[in-house]
Amino acid sequence: MLTVTERAAAKLKDLMVKEGMQDQGLRVRVMGGGCSGYQYEMAFDTPREGDKVIEQEGIRVVVDPKSFLFLAGTEIDYQEGLMGGGFAIKNPNAKGSCGCGQSFQA
Repeated sequence: MLTVTERAAAKLKDLMVKEGMQDQGLRVRVMGGGCSGYQYEMAFDTPREGDKVIEQEGIRVVVDPKSFLFLAGTEIDYQEGLMGGGFAIKNPNAKGSCGCGQSFQA
């Protein structure tokens, strides 16, 4: 199961309103790339045939079947820091990540 924290859901709802995407879901994808082999992509999108759709904290998360295999148990959070804020993906299936944290090994 993929989870979205309250903090991430609040930020996503805010972004959806600002971009006029309230009728969309958050597509989370795992793609080949980055220095460790895999990277995440997140974008507002509508579900397609075969997608897994997970409703959490008022957010509809959309995941294709292939990415879903990599994302079991993953948590999407939003964190603020000195350099600004951003979404953080905590994936228990990741065996390692690169120094910049933008990609991971499975």
